[in-house]
Amino acid sequence: MPDLITIAEYASRHGLQPDAIRQRIHRGALPEAVKLGRDWLIPPDTPWPDRRVKSGRYRNWRRKPDQEE
Repeated sequence: MPDLITIAEYASRHGLQPDAIRQRIHRGALPEAVKLGRDWLIPPDTPWPDRRVKSGRYRNWRRKPDQEE
């Protein structure tokens, strides 16, 4: 078994709350996580999934077509 860290350690390394990590695990966003007993363990090199839209696709989406910037 590779080196694994707890959710609390992963949260402190990435500056996140442990509850946010648990939610992502339950939603399936961190498939590398394994449950051992009552604790979730994650490989330390697992990246935090960033699902924000960064393409600018939704920029000014409320603006009507006849309005100018």
